Amino acid sequence: MNIEKLQQQCIEQGIKYGIASYVDIHGASKGKFVPVAHFGKMFNGSELFTGAALDGVPQDISDNEVAAMPDIGSMQQCQWNPELAWFASDLHLDGKPFEACSRNILKRQLEKAAAMGFSLNLGIETEFFVLRKAADGGIVPFSTRDTLDKPCYDVPSMMDNIGIIDELVQALTDMGWGVYSFDHEDANGQFEIDFNFSDALTMADRLIYFRLLANEIARKHGAFASFMPKPFADRTGSGAHYNMSLASLETGENLFAPGADDDRYDCGVSALAYQFIGGILRHAKAISAVVAPTVNSYKRLVRQGSMSGSTWAPVFCCYGNNNRTNMLRIPSAGSRVECRAPDIACNPYLGTALMLAAGLEGIEQGIDPGLPHRENMYCYSDKEIADAGIECLPKNLSEATDAIAADPLAMTVMGADMHKAFVDFKRAEWDSYHNTVSEWEMQRYLRLFG
Repeated sequence: MNIEKLQQQCIEQGIKYGIASYVDIHGASKGKFVPVAHFGKMFNGSELFTGAALDGVPQDISDNEVAAMPDIGSMQQCQWNPELAWFASDLHLDGKPFEACSRNILKRQLEKAAAMGFSLNLGIETEFFVLRKAADGGIVPFSTRDTLDKPCYDVPSMMDNIGIIDELVQALTDMGWGVYSFDHEDANGQFEIDFNFSDALTMADRLIYFRLLANEIARKHGAFASFMPKPFADRTGSGAHYNMSLASLETGENLFAPGADDDRYDCGVSALAYQFIGGILRHAKAISAVVAPTVNSYKRLVRQGSMSGSTWAPVFCCYGNNNRTNMLRIPSAGSRVECRAPDIACNPYLGTALMLAAGLEGIEQGIDPGLPHRENMYCYSDKEIADAGIECLPKNLSEATDAIAADPLAMTVMGADMHKAFVDFKRAEWDSYHNTVSEWEMQRYLRLFG
């Protein structure tokens, strides 16, 4: 579609402004609003940004500005305000793709996969909270009845939130995302919406837009959508499980589907998929830093702690069949690999890029992931896990940051500038958290010694 045709289409649909949107290091939407009449300039990079004004964009104040280059195929007319159109954008610097742009980082890995004859199909399961501010200033679930100890799949609790969730589901359906189910999740005020997989770049764009859309719709109802991984200590956190398969670039055939004799561990995937798994496990600790990128993320990645008796989150660098206690799970239907470590706060471009790069390394080097684990991994002691040679995922953001800092693949994938910016930002984030005096400390220690 040429720009003139797009402008005419937008005018006919009542669109007044386009948002040339990109993300910072967090995967948070940034951008400028441009009148439809100026789309010609916008699509030629007229909208400039000072990277130094953003979190984790490695630029100095004296550097040339980066330009947002909108992807015309990503356009979404904003359901909360149909006078706006959103475009996912790449950042360029001095007329060339900016190496440290998150979307460019993913595109480089997709190009590498394409050179090997592969495309990556990706589905991301969206879990999130719908909350409101209480009269006492606290934060509580939107529904006053949403108080069960085990609210998972609870119909009355869902019905109390159906106004928000239905509006969101209808918006996703109207965009053709193929919503096939939604439910109340394991924590009070927590929901999951599942929709069809797509190519990896489209899915990453969709997660960015989904977070923006969900919050704007919730705001109309006096609530807000939270993508904090674990807002309540005694409840489960919000994952964003990555469901991945490689397809033949030539035929579209799912290359993770097992043949007659290549499912060596009887988990329902091909030899290629096992190698892909092996690569991810090799780099699991570094991957953790980008798919579980906050201090709060690691309060989700624990064995126990929720009212239902399990956090449903992985702790160990291992894989298995239809077993939710592994980092990597092969669902019973087979032919794909699910990574359960990502949470809903992730930057999907960085997370997908590093996960894909690790999987491709596994294929290039023929890495064998070893025997699958079909048992409940939560039941093992730390000694039993160590004796089995299974590594643990990082226990906190500091450990995860150290892992990605030391991983040469991560530096290659992200580029030296973004790798350093990410590591420096996350170390500063950890230091800030570690140096903050919490309410827990005040309650425990203020009067303990005197």
